[in-house]
Amino acid sequence: MNIRLYNARILTMEKHRDIFQGEIWIKNDKIAYIADQSSLKEEWNRKEIPRIDWDIEMDCHENLLMPGFKNAHTHSGMTFLRSYADDVPLQTWLNEKVFPMEAKLSGEDIYELTRLAVLEYLTSGITAIFDMYLTPDTIAEACMDMGMRCVLVSGLNNFSSSPEQVEEEYLKWNKKNSLISYQLGFHAEYTCSKELLYRVSQLAHRHRAPVYTHLAETQAEVEECKVRYGMTPAMFLDSMGIFEFGGGCFHCVHMTEQDMDVFRKRRLYAITNPASNLKLASGIAPIAEFEKRKIPVAIGTDGPASNNCLDMFREMFLVTGLAKVREKDAACVDAASVLRMATVHGAKAMGLNRADTLAKGKYADIILIDLKQPNMQPMHNIRKNLVYSGSKSNVLMTMVGGKILYRNGEFNVGESVDSIYAKCERIAKRILQ
Repeated sequence: MNIRLYNARILTMEKHRDIFQGEIWIKNDKIAYIADQSSLKEEWNRKEIPRIDWDIEMDCHENLLMPGFKNAHTHSGMTFLRSYADDVPLQTWLNEKVFPMEAKLSGEDIYELTRLAVLEYLTSGITAIFDMYLTPDTIAEACMDMGMRCVLVSGLNNFSSSPEQVEEEYLKWNKKNSLISYQLGFHAEYTCSKELLYRVSQLAHRHRAPVYTHLAETQAEVEECKVRYGMTPAMFLDSMGIFEFGGGCFHCVHMTEQDMDVFRKRRLYAITNPASNLKLASGIAPIAEFEKRKIPVAIGTDGPASNNCLDMFREMFLVTGLAKVREKDAACVDAASVLRMATVHGAKAMGLNRADTLAKGKYADIILIDLKQPNMQPMHNIRKNLVYSGSKSNVLMTMVGGKILYRNGEFNVGESVDSIYAKCERIAKRILQ
């Protein structure tokens, strides 16, 4: 399909490139051409480019085209627990509210519950998700059926999956579909035996692959690891060679200087989840310190049971707002840095090197932001408006792989939203009641 998006402001998120007026041409799932208006006119005249038979031509009315947000940590299938597992400490939340209910889920349930989450991602301008949940195959099928880009990551632990299953999934989903890829991972140090973690390390070395896990989410988690192994989780996992080929960690709230040295040495991404960490009273991640040490930061929502909202605008504001409070410095972690975390760094953390910026040959994962609403006026600085005053209501369009999945409040995902809602409601009632 050939699509022309014209009369737009464009923020490519490429380094040192400012917002410009221009247009983007899309062929199938990739960007075929992008240029500012003056360059386009000059090239058109010089080369006498023949007229293209467009399938869709969209006037963007001087609104903003930019790369979609990358949700670098989520558990989409947990939509059934939204507003059910609330207002309790993390360990109580996990052991009494979450784990017993999750044990009742089938793969078919997770397929439907993931589709509900995808609808919400699209309304927030999220074009790719890094999803760790119980049945990777049905998550992948849900995302493919909806047209959503998804990077699966294993949640291996003592109670589910196995290194053999993880390896099988890794090989399967890294060659099957351009929308789906897979990264090695495990749930957390505290849910995995030392023997199991050693096998994860072997797997990483065999495939020379990065590894991802929950880490240093709570102070109790860190202290318990020190009792078990005499080291913090980051130090212990690194001592086993798990991070030799890079990767990243989710949450990273309670970090020591030595932990940060590991991250810097191993080129690990710190993937922050501020709303979830606030709601579960886990703490505030040291984002300014990560920036100071040149540790790249990406942003995730975490799951809809611990957040409960899958909204990248809220996450961006919290990343910068909480950093300023934590450091007592209103100048730290500025809006431009946070916007980069939500787009470019998220893509890099997930291994999506063809979905980080808007450029020729990159995936056409594009969102259109309404600049005509009151919260975007005046336009002194569009990047700052996005982070400090932006909202899901500003998302006019979400495109993934050259397919418009959401536009002007309407979804194009192959099934009516009412049908998806009804199926998920039945699943939640069956499991929770």
